[in-house]
Amino acid sequence: FREYYNVYGWLENGPYDGIEALLEKLTLAGKTLIVATSKPEETAIRVLDHFGLAPYFEIISGATPADNSTKDTVILEALRRAEITDLSRMVMVGDRKHDILGAHKVGLPAIGVLYGFGDEAEHRACGADYIVRDVAALGDLLLN
Repeated sequence: FREYYNVYGWLENGPYDGIEALLEKLTLAGKTLIVATSKPEETAIRVLDHFGLAPYFEIISGATPADNSTKDTVILEALRRAEITDLSRMVMVGDRKHDILGAHKVGLPAIGVLYGFGDEAEHRACGADYIVRDVAALGDLLLN
């Protein structure tokens, strides 16, 4: 999968409808945005750069090519790089159970989004603190 993704698959991505507008609103509202992905870091940066989304993020952190990082270690590394020690105003947004479980393991609440790969049953089963159906609902939750 990674071999295909690194050559071709990353170009088959596309931003979710409304995500750039939400990232802009969050940035203007003074929110610190960080990426903590299990994808190789260089791939995450390449994808976000390609779609013009990288400037919205203070940190883009991912796995190293030889790394078998767990989601919680990727999250902790992203927080370390951003020099964030107070987690009280932080939240993880993710589309799979690994995002939710990793967030909880490091003490973060987690929002499960249904516009990615996971479904509502998966998010409920792993204890997502919130579940949102679309980008607009995510924006409402994060900004209100």
